[in-house]
Amino acid sequence: MKKILTLGLVLGAAAMTAHAQTLSADALRRRTVERRAVEAVIWGMPAVNYERMLDAASANGAKLNQVVYWSHPVNWKNQTLTPNPDTIYLNPFYDTSKGPVVVEIPPADEDHVIVGSFDVSWQNALADVGPAGEDKGKGAKYLILPPGYTEKAPDGYIVLQSETYRGFVILRSNFKSRSDADIQSAVDHGKRVKVYPLGANPDSTVFVDVYDKPFDATIPYDATFFELLNRFVQAEPWLTRDKVMIDSLKTLGIEKGKPYNPDAKTKALFGKAAREARQVIGLKYENGFVPPFYDGTRWSVPVPPETRDGLGNKFAEPNEYGLDGRAVMYHMAYFSPKVLGGAQFYLMNTSDSAGKPLEGGKTYRLKVPANAPIEQYWSVTAYDRETHALIVGMSRPSLASNATAVQKNADGSTDVYFGPKAPVGKTSNWVPTDSKRRFELLFRLYGPKKELFDKTWTLTDVEAVK
Repeated sequence: MKKILTLGLVLGAAAMTAHAQTLSADALRRRTVERRAVEAVIWGMPAVNYERMLDAASANGAKLNQVVYWSHPVNWKNQTLTPNPDTIYLNPFYDTSKGPVVVEIPPADEDHVIVGSFDVSWQNALADVGPAGEDKGKGAKYLILPPGYTEKAPDGYIVLQSETYRGFVILRSNFKSRSDADIQSAVDHGKRVKVYPLGANPDSTVFVDVYDKPFDATIPYDATFFELLNRFVQAEPWLTRDKVMIDSLKTLGIEKGKPYNPDAKTKALFGKAAREARQVIGLKYENGFVPPFYDGTRWSVPVPPETRDGLGNKFAEPNEYGLDGRAVMYHMAYFSPKVLGGAQFYLMNTSDSAGKPLEGGKTYRLKVPANAPIEQYWSVTAYDRETHALIVGMSRPSLASNATAVQKNADGSTDVYFGPKAPVGKTSNWVPTDSKRRFELLFRLYGPKKELFDKTWTLTDVEAVK
């Protein structure tokens, strides 16, 4: 037996050597670059996602430590990944490279509430904001400290130790209804937010309105992905958990402190690798809908638990990283909360009750049962299936329970229709779709209650209308 095993090992080694000898040095290099480039896309997805948002902000005149905001609910010109069209967004992009940064959040009141999260540029959450966050809805001064900061923080702040120099705060100033007055009131409340370096004048806060302006933060699955990844590597410190990637990225010409200048052949390999990574991530996304959140339905949170938990606790579990799930999450969304289900909860769907993909040329109905388990509102939004952004050119991207024109059924339920044309008499409950493109749905619940997680209230499947 020992001789047989030894012979097998020798023959196996010889076969491997013979195979290796058939590959030239150039072929081996090419295969190594392609292999490591695919993994770099999967690993670097949240970083590039962040850089894309920052570029979109910069293209509209915003700078770090300023507040990008939308003075109205976003329309399709906002091409971030799965944004919420039923709130007022404020996104401070912070930079602590020159010292700590203060973010002041105003207290909630009967008519106004701001919810959101502080995220590092890797999009791991530092803290949640609002009634379910660190300030408990009472408002607070948050102090973001840069990596390696050793000085004693002053009193009077909720102190957040960042692991990156840069990051952002996603804030939503929710409105009571879609009336012009309520929307403007939410904007005014949101502009009570302050962002400034520690010791500076709070009134130095700069707000940059990007409503109705192009704001494209979709993921580029080509060689530019690696340009953005290099920029991130140059700007941020290596985290211990990610140092395994240092040599892999050197293979791709990405090395801290060194110029990045790939030749045309390498860029072509990068493009091929990015497209392959997109397929890998897309397959994992599709498989993530099983098992569903509700038994027997198609609604799910297509990000595995180890990723969802890790994003809130800096991947504290020693035997888990959730890297693949992280790529899935950030290829179709941005930001992570500290506690998913605290201030908001999300359910995703890409198919109808029969398991067929949602086609923009068909008409569908979603019946939202009465008494949704929420403190604030629910909404459902249609996104482009390929880009995970709002469907380009559509007049209305979503429907929410705080829209006064929405018609309810006699039993308190709400029928929402999706399709290229509104069913007769249902325009107020209709979300338009592009007849040539597939779409997906995201159902949001703000201020979720216990009944959601007990599953005593169930969101039904989307039905094709015949």
